Amino acid sequence: MKTVLVFMLVGALVGIVVASFVVPPMVAWYNAPGAIQPGQKVETLCNLPDLIRYASNRLLLGQAIGAVLGAILFVFPGLAVHRRREPAVPAEVAR
Repeated sequence: MKTVLVFMLVGALVGIVVASFVVPPMVAWYNAPGAIQPGQKVETLCNLPDLIRYASNRLLLGQAIGAVLGAILFVFPGLAVHRRREPAVPAEVAR
């Protein structure tokens, strides 16, 4: 069972790393201001502390989701390796 937990931990870490690269561009794309007047400069005003809090929360949420998905995805290879390593139980002992 330790093998499965190790695989889940590795999967969670892989999910966090992948989310660290995927989430920031998604947050930037989702929150990009649109040009109201074509050909004009985009003017925005924002509350910087709220913006930082929002972006940080989204990044941490994305990393948490990535960790859970990675752990779930790596359970199956972990179970396969665990079953392959498990010794076969003789019929005499199984009775």
